[in-house]
This record gives sequence, C-alpha cells and structure tokens, in this order.
Amino acid sequence: MASPRRGRASSTVLSSLPLQMLLCLSGTYYALYFLATLLLLVYKSQVFTYPHSYLVLDLTLLFLMGILEAIRLYFGATGNLMEAEVPLAASLVLTVGGALLSAYFLLWQTLVLRADAALGAPLLALHSLEAILEVVAIAAFLS
Repeated sequence: MASPRRGRASSTVLSSLPLQMLLCLSGTYYALYFLATLLLLVYKSQVFTYPHSYLVLDLTLLFLMGILEAIRLYFGATGNLMEAEVPLAASLVLTVGGALLSAYFLLWQTLVLRADAALGAPLLALHSLEAILEVVAIAAFLS
C-alpha cells in the first residue's frame, strides 16, 4: 500500500513550540493578573485616598489592556501555528503595547503597592520573552 505522503517533498515545521507554550502561560497568567489588579484597584479605592478621575483612568487602561491581550494572544497563537508572518507581526506590535501598559501598572499608576510590583514584573518578563521569540519565529518563517 502506498504512503499518503508519496510525491510530496518533506515539509519542515517552522512554528515555535516554546513560543506557543509561552503564549498559553501568558494567557493564564494574564487572567490571574487582571483579576488581582482589579481587586487591588477596588482595595486601593476603599482604603486609600484615590481620586475618582484617576481610578476611572486606571480601570479604563486595565480593561483596554485586557482587550489588547486577548487580541495579541489570538494573533500570536494563530500566526505561530499557521506559520504566517503578518498575524505574528501584529502580535509583536501588540506585545509592545502590552508591555507599555504593564510598565504603566508596574511604575506609573496613581498608587503602586508592592503587590502591584509583584504582579507586574513577571508579566513584563513574559512580554519580553514573547517579543524575542516572536522575532525569532518571524525570522524563521521569512527564511
């Protein structure tokens, strides 16, 4: 019986398993980060003097970050599995945006607690690792 692959050239898998694993880990961590940061914002608004306009700004940025993270993870996983440069490049651009928002919540939000730093530093590290692996994957897809 003939092999179903007869006549086809051997194809090489270029998608990155470490990137895919990191995207899954990042999605899980971000869900926890989002909930913890939301609870911290509620806590800060109740315990500390937190101006209403800044609370609205921080909540808006947190929800914007959630939307961007969902889109970024979708494009990253899709681009990696399909070995497509465009969705992966879009994910890379959104990763930079997510890293900037992570830095905002880590350093520049109205009131930064140690819990914010403990939550934000791993998220920023995940974004950095993903950006590096996305660049490597895009280079592999283009070559």
